[in-house]
Amino acid sequence: MQAIERIHQASRNTYGSPRVTRALRQAGCVVSENRVARLMRVHRIKARAATLYRANPGAHGFFTNVPNRQLKTLAASRDQVWVGDITYLKLGEQWRYLAVVMDKCSRRIVGWSMGRNRDAGLTIKALNRAVAKRRPACGLIFHTDRGIEYAAHAFRNRLAELGFVQSMNRPQRMNDNGHMESFFHSMKSDTIHGRTFSQESDVVDTVRNYIPFYNSTRLHSSLNYVPPATFEKQLAPRRCQ
Repeated sequence: MQAIERIHQASRNTYGSPRVTRALRQAGCVVSENRVARLMRVHRIKARAATLYRANPGAHGFFTNVPNRQLKTLAASRDQVWVGDITYLKLGEQWRYLAVVMDKCSRRIVGWSMGRNRDAGLTIKALNRAVAKRRPACGLIFHTDRGIEYAAHAFRNRLAELGFVQSMNRPQRMNDNGHMESFFHSMKSDTIHGRTFSQESDVVDTVRNYIPFYNSTRLHSSLNYVPPATFEKQLAPRRCQ
């Protein structure tokens, strides 16, 4: 129980029994997930969880000429396919908008931007930060939903300047960008849900502190329970799905 409590606290109270079990095994403790779940239940140790809803702007028929190119692309190494999306964060009686860029192969967050307006300027800023950090080669596929922030001419022109290939969800197929949906759900469940923010700096600091935790510490179930940063170090002998 001391080890379980230590791991749970280190995860910012976000881990349920599957991740706690993996962390215990990585530390050399042979234990079953059922036993961990039972002990956590008896001692009332729970993961943060929430049922979350994120409004989606829907499909924009005018931009259906942009196909979903990432479906047939196997991202076998970093910086081959990036995915982007925007979510809403509550600040008092107002909203702030968070644009995020993720490397699809490793699930690592490589760029983000927050602002008062949901527009192409916000998405371009997140993209530029990712480019400055990773310096990817031409030909990278950048996939998003069909929101106007990504379909705007300013954003499309910036992708063209970089030599990136634009990809978008198929009409009415929101699950095409499931990697980003999963990240937003994890972030909100882990650190946003149940909290009230009155200062903009508090929201920004929460995101700024969470993303390094997500990239370097949080165990990712689809990466065989290692963080994205660790997975990237292991990429040479492996393939991403």
